[in-house]
Amino acid sequence: MTGGRAVLLAEDDPSIAQPLARALNREGNDCTVVGTGPEALAAAVSGAYSLVILDLGLPGMDGLEVCRRIRSERPQLAVLMLTARTDEVDFVVGLDAGADDYVGKPFRLAELLARVRALQRRSAGGDDVVLDSGDIQLDARARRVVVDGTELTLANREFDLLRCLMETPGQVRTRDEIMTEVWGSTDLRSSKTLDMHISWVRRKLGDDQPGRRKHIATVRGVGFRFDP
Repeated sequence: MTGGRAVLLAEDDPSIAQPLARALNREGNDCTVVGTGPEALAAAVSGAYSLVILDLGLPGMDGLEVCRRIRSERPQLAVLMLTARTDEVDFVVGLDAGADDYVGKPFRLAELLARVRALQRRSAGGDDVVLDSGDIQLDARARRVVVDGTELTLANREFDLLRCLMETPGQVRTRDEIMTEVWGSTDLRSSKTLDMHISWVRRKLGDDQPGRRKHIATVRGVGFRFDP
């Protein structure tokens, strides 16, 4: 298995591994699940994966040792560590072992998926990406958005919000996913801020003009969808 979206999930609890693998696959990843430390290490160093989600408490070899060995053999491989032990010392130890990010259990699925996307962008040089929906082009490196040949002026959050939606065209993004990815928070203030920013971005895209096609659709009770 190869490719920029190939994800290895090393988790021995099926009640966590199975729904998480399904969610990762829905996001366009090709997820493989393993349940022991030795399996995780062998798969991770094979070169087949761009990201490893690694449980700290794996049988056979714990996640810290797996992570250390991954770092010695494949230093560029992105590693997201999961743990039920969430005190500060464990976080520091996990990061010292070479993990790129760290999520405590129980985790919010939306937050974990947002962290996965961030790691994938970083490891794939995501800031070089250009998203093209036909009439809208978004250049992440230059932070430019062009609509029908005209460059828009977007504030930083507006740009990040549009990018978040354009990265998954035709797919619904939940409010929690968007707020976590763009604001790093899902509190009520961020929720109100999201609605305001959606309104501002729609206005700048021309979605509010009569007779113009709408780019950002509201999916009532769930979130928003970008229609290319």
